[in-house]
Amino acid sequence: MPNTRTDAPEAPFSAATFNAQVAELRATGRFPGSRWCPSPNFGPRPENAAISLLVVHNISLPPGQFGGSYIEDFFCNRLERQAHPYFELIADLQVSAHALVRRDGSVVQFVNCFDRAWHAGRSCFGGQEECNDYSVGIELEGADDIPYSEAQYQMLAHLTALTMAAWPTVNPERITGHSDIAPGRKTDPGPAFQWAHFRKLLKTTESG
Repeated sequence: MPNTRTDAPEAPFSAATFNAQVAELRATGRFPGSRWCPSPNFGPRPENAAISLLVVHNISLPPGQFGGSYIEDFFCNRLERQAHPYFELIADLQVSAHALVRRDGSVVQFVNCFDRAWHAGRSCFGGQEECNDYSVGIELEGADDIPYSEAQYQMLAHLTALTMAAWPTVNPERITGHSDIAPGRKTDPGPAFQWAHFRKLLKTTESG
């Protein structure tokens, strides 16, 4: 039976706590405080493919609806196609992300950051193709045109700051949306995502 704890780590974090969490992430590939829900949809990163990009996504199942276990079921290949007409279209897909930030700010991790999650698909950043090879993918429970919660922004900023500290090749210029690495094919995190607000929070989180 999977762990169903949904409490998010409390913020703000002291410098000592943050540094301890960075060390844990760097050592284990797991985001501290996240709930582990392992997906079978992953593989090894190519040799010498360093983590150097963070990609922000959104997902809601059914589209525009929040809560429940459908996202976890989808990423773990156990989505029941009969549960909703939309699921007929996606039930056979095999996709994942490293982590999901729920509307309340709680975090579910599906793939170890050391491994290659299947989140970006055909993609390119800065002339380098196949972003799955070198990126961390974080999903926000949401939709392109529905405002995200403040708890999600706070937690995304925290997870991003941890990732940047654990793997310094991820810097502010190497944080992007799915729509930017797969233009014309993907639209998330969409116009509802406030990049300026997120980056302001990130700067505050980085500076402690």
